[in-house]
Amino acid sequence: MPAKFGPGGNSEDFSSKYKSTLDAPRYVKEMGLDHYEYECGRGVKVSDAHAQAMLRNAKEHGISLSLHAPYFISLSSVEEDKRQNSIRYIIESCDAAKRMGADRIVIHSGSCGKIAREEALELAKETLVQARKAAIEQGYESIAFCPETMGKVNQLGNLFEVMELCRLDDSFIPCIDFGHLNAREFGFIKGRTEYEKILDEMESAIGHDRLSVFHSHFSKIMFTVPGGEKKHLTFDENEGFGPDFEPLMEIIAKKNLSPVFVCESAGTQAKDALTMKNYYLSVR
Repeated sequence: MPAKFGPGGNSEDFSSKYKSTLDAPRYVKEMGLDHYEYECGRGVKVSDAHAQAMLRNAKEHGISLSLHAPYFISLSSVEEDKRQNSIRYIIESCDAAKRMGADRIVIHSGSCGKIAREEALELAKETLVQARKAAIEQGYESIAFCPETMGKVNQLGNLFEVMELCRLDDSFIPCIDFGHLNAREFGFIKGRTEYEKILDEMESAIGHDRLSVFHSHFSKIMFTVPGGEKKHLTFDENEGFGPDFEPLMEIIAKKNLSPVFVCESAGTQAKDALTMKNYYLSVR
């Protein structure tokens, strides 16, 4: 099965042509893409009518869906009420995802704050296990959790930490944001060697089956030292910030992996997703 490509949310081009996110599947299909990530970053507010229409439209146009859970989730907060709220946001995301036919939700893990990274990771593990238990109890076992690698140095979510979260449950699929990994390590992805190292570490941690279907965000991201991520760029912006997608597409094609690539370029995410897909197909 080939890799899938699509935008995270609605690009500027989409917004100039359509008024409703319900038209996103049609737009994505017209662009020659396969996937759409529905954004609930600022909260889950999806009516039944909207979800049913999204489900119909995605099926009609053959577009698979994922859903981005709220940005303000903090699995690692030292405050118990914030962790419990985060579980509630995850369940709300599962509910919306199931109603619209999405099979994956992307989850931010939060920051380390003033505690040690190891302590933050243990809190995140505990919270995520509770969230998964609640999801299964409420009938959302078909929805995969995708913990995301994060771009700021003080955020929980380097590659090791995300792998540790994914090792908690076989249903957890990593969301590898290569732009974030590059930004938090100040431009370390130079080409094939670094991409292969990332994929090898993933396979060692979670096995080939989950590696083969991992979730991914991709964009070029401006960063600062020592903070990490500053802002998302477009593929056309040449400011010396990476990473380049071409070596990764070559490896994915060679290894015959089937990830979902969600492009998060700043306003050109559909166009840039198509650029990635076309290159991938050319080397496949």
